[in-house]
Amino acid sequence: MNKEQIREKIQQLREQLHHHNYMYYVLAQPEITDFEYDILLQDLLNLEHNNPEFFDPNSPSQRVGSDINKEFKQVTHKYPMLSLGNTYSIEEVTEFENRIKKALPDESIEYICELKYDGVAIGLTYKNGVLVQAVTRGDGAQGDDVTNNVKTIKSIPLRLRGNNFPDEFEIRGEIFLPHSSFEKMNDEKEAAGEQLFANPRNAAAGTLKLQKSSVVAKRPLDCYLYFVLGSKLPYNSHFENLMAAKSWGFKIPEHIAKCRNIEEIFNFINEWDIKRYDLPFDIDGVVIKVNSYQQQEELGFTAKTPRWAIAYKFKAEQARTKLLSVDFQVGRTGAITPVANLDPVLLAGTTVKRASLHNSDQIKLLNLHENDFVFVEKGGEIIPKIVGVDQNARALNTKPIEFITHCPECGSELIRVDGEAKHYCPNSNNCPPQIKGRMEHFVARKAMNIGGAEATIEALFDKGLIKDISDLYYLTKEQILLLDRFAEKSASNLIASIEESKKIPFQRVMFALGIRFVGETVAKTLANHFKSIENLKKASIEQLTQVHEIGERIASSLIEYFSDEKNIQIIEKLKNAGVQLQISQSEESSVIKKLDGKTFVISGTFEKHSRDELLDLQNLKK
Repeated sequence: MNKEQIREKIQQLREQLHHHNYMYYVLAQPEITDFEYDILLQDLLNLEHNNPEFFDPNSPSQRVGSDINKEFKQVTHKYPMLSLGNTYSIEEVTEFENRIKKALPDESIEYICELKYDGVAIGLTYKNGVLVQAVTRGDGAQGDDVTNNVKTIKSIPLRLRGNNFPDEFEIRGEIFLPHSSFEKMNDEKEAAGEQLFANPRNAAAGTLKLQKSSVVAKRPLDCYLYFVLGSKLPYNSHFENLMAAKSWGFKIPEHIAKCRNIEEIFNFINEWDIKRYDLPFDIDGVVIKVNSYQQQEELGFTAKTPRWAIAYKFKAEQARTKLLSVDFQVGRTGAITPVANLDPVLLAGTTVKRASLHNSDQIKLLNLHENDFVFVEKGGEIIPKIVGVDQNARALNTKPIEFITHCPECGSELIRVDGEAKHYCPNSNNCPPQIKGRMEHFVARKAMNIGGAEATIEALFDKGLIKDISDLYYLTKEQILLLDRFAEKSASNLIASIEESKKIPFQRVMFALGIRFVGETVAKTLANHFKSIENLKKASIEQLTQVHEIGERIASSLIEYFSDEKNIQIIEKLKNAGVQLQISQSEESSVIKKLDGKTFVISGTFEKHSRDELLDLQNLKK
């Protein structure tokens, strides 16, 4: 064949394979056998390998993945990936519907009820009918670019069908593992003597974050899509755009219902509360959305969630098993968490061996005794919790479980702050789990993103090479080579990653410091307000509490942190190492410009100002 014939043959094979992927993975109506499909794919792989000039990033051949390690880059979401408000209460669903009717008193409202899939949220961007990017939820504002991994999922189209789709749009959904696939993967792990996956959701999340897409391609992930976003969508309603997306080749869930009132919503919830056990994948509730985009816009958003949607979560499953013992774990903040060791029991499709007991109050409330038979529940938490005790099965003369008085790691006497449920070890500078915990938090991806360090912290600490987070920046390659499993290249990579982390912006450094009660959002607020660690260090409790969303609890924690001479020494060492401890000019400029050219609508009532006063303030600033 000449080059033109080869190009035509490659294009023909690609179109055939795209079609058969759609028929098998989306419609579940295969037209050829697996063997016949594999022959077509191998023909394509051979032709593309021998004719690299015809490479196409969206060829069906790309679904086999690559062996190249690629770090995930962070991508800012064009549309923030907000979470939904959750409830386990039917009464709150009724209140949700009442709020909608009150806000839209003269309008007919249509609701869309969908299943809530227990997987990993993903946003897919298409341009001119071609998949160009796949991004995880991340922190809602930005996520990981996992495009190469997502391309291996055969139910996600690389090219769309038809031609009536927008030039550019995003579609969101959930990547998950069906039960049969999860069981097969765990069977293979067990046969290889490897640790089993905890549950399908964790297995899906872990798979999506693998560095080699060739490994991802071997794991049978699936994906349902349930939300279309864009400026030029064909319809002004959620359901109709989903049906359009179905015609473009997307796998849209079939379990969707239009509802006109609260009774129909409850019928859908009750139906799937029973039928969920027959599904071949996990769901944990039902999502209710207002269908009309115009009505969605009128209803708007809170700071974190849309007002036009809510997620009703099914009551968690329970199992009964025997309490074997209780461990007391020390976290990076010194908080002591009791964890129950259980006789293994099957719960919600996974084997449970441990469960959280939260704190001393919970142990007393349960009246927990040694060798009790307990009821375990798996709700929205990763670690199941004990929710009750079978008092009738308690043996005679068993002793109550007593909460410890001293730290199990360093022996310090525990303290409990008034108004808080947790006990704490106050020895923050010398208690090994606290020190290592702060280090692991510091190097994590959402903090300083020092690749390869998280799994090495314990070894570095135990060898005496690092005593606090600042010591990381003074490590040498020769010191790292003293550790097991470190060769020249891996040691160089770690040093390079530490050096690269010096470019991490101040707001993430603030989060990385691990100050109690200072999460990602609070860290951003503090960084944007005070501009530098020096300004923050000098702030009084009054100045701190004047900052929006900074209350006395956070302010007191900051004062305590900066009153510790050890922390001041760490900050000085970080500063000398070149870590970003103030907002750069480019960051400050971008924050200021975010509001440029924006129009603000003032509506509703305000506690301290009238609308006219707010308008006057706005005019003064012009």
